[in-house]
Amino acid sequence: MFDLFGSIKHLAKVSKLCIDNTIFKLHYKATFMMLVAFSLVATSKQYIGDPIDCIVDEVIPQSVMDTYCWIYSTFTIPSKLTGTVGKDVAHPGVAPYVHQEDEVKYHKYYQWVCFVLMFQAVLFYVPRYLWKTFEGNRIKTLSFDMKQPIVEQKVKEARKRAFINYFSHNLNSHNIYFWQFFACEILNFVNVVGQIFFMNFFLDGDFLTYGHRVFQFTHSYVHPNDEDPMARVFPKVTKCTFHKYGPSGGVQKFDGLCVLPVNILNEKIYAIVWFWFVILSILSGLVLIYRIIIIFCHCTRHIILPFGHQVEYKNELKSVIDKGQIGDWFLLVQLKKNMDGLIFKEFITALADDKDFKKKPNSKTCY
Repeated sequence: MFDLFGSIKHLAKVSKLCIDNTIFKLHYKATFMMLVAFSLVATSKQYIGDPIDCIVDEVIPQSVMDTYCWIYSTFTIPSKLTGTVGKDVAHPGVAPYVHQEDEVKYHKYYQWVCFVLMFQAVLFYVPRYLWKTFEGNRIKTLSFDMKQPIVEQKVKEARKRAFINYFSHNLNSHNIYFWQFFACEILNFVNVVGQIFFMNFFLDGDFLTYGHRVFQFTHSYVHPNDEDPMARVFPKVTKCTFHKYGPSGGVQKFDGLCVLPVNILNEKIYAIVWFWFVILSILSGLVLIYRIIIIFCHCTRHIILPFGHQVEYKNELKSVIDKGQIGDWFLLVQLKKNMDGLIFKEFITALADDKDFKKKPNSKTCY
């Protein structure tokens, strides 16, 4: 287990510099790591052995049948998913059927699962990569050495003066900084919702309600006539048909039963992914609603920024926020995350008392 995940353990490291927020981290950190880990598990033979083993007539070597069925897919009969195993059906979805009359469901996804999971992980990192490019180490430069509560007075005064000069001369010029971050948050939401529909396409339309059906099935009394949603999407036993020429030159048909141990993992992987993606999409949607409120309701900015800090400099903070636009407010929020609370208070107080800054008119727009 440690050997398997040793190559990705460095992804769990949390940077001391914070340029986003918790929900953003859930996309490029938690979800990225989860999908990469699942991709590695899906390719590991130490847990499941061979991903497919087929039983067929001795005329055909088992290795040939295994390879053929892995490449060209196997199938089940959806109408035979219910019934008593050993009496009505051999296995869920495995039973005699009438060609061209009974519906046949082919399972072609399993050889692509590891690649798709890795591709999805990369997509979850794209907004983070874009934001790091847009951000350009601005927060790192402005908050350098200000995270520690004990800083040399000369260094603090020099940083304070540089901060005041920067903020005074660049007031109302940070809106693009905010909109770039907002665009990346929108991209996070679009990505997670889009991936839900992408996986629904990948699993032939069975993913949208998969987690809900699994939860209902596992938390209720199971009747023999109840369909197991996991057996429908990720069957453990399937059928496979192999054709070859016989001694007389005619086409011979061989039906084989294939055991898919890999689906023991797949059914659980996609159940976890379903619940995680639903929760993540809801949280990401709430973040967008929060951003919209911040954009159109100026008064909320006075409430959010001072949260967690002393209130004795609320008036100074309010005067700084009122003179700036949403980009300036967002920059202060980012700096607040990367500065010691007392140092941030000193910076805001010094900025509000600066003569040049006081001459700046209050902003007339929320943007």
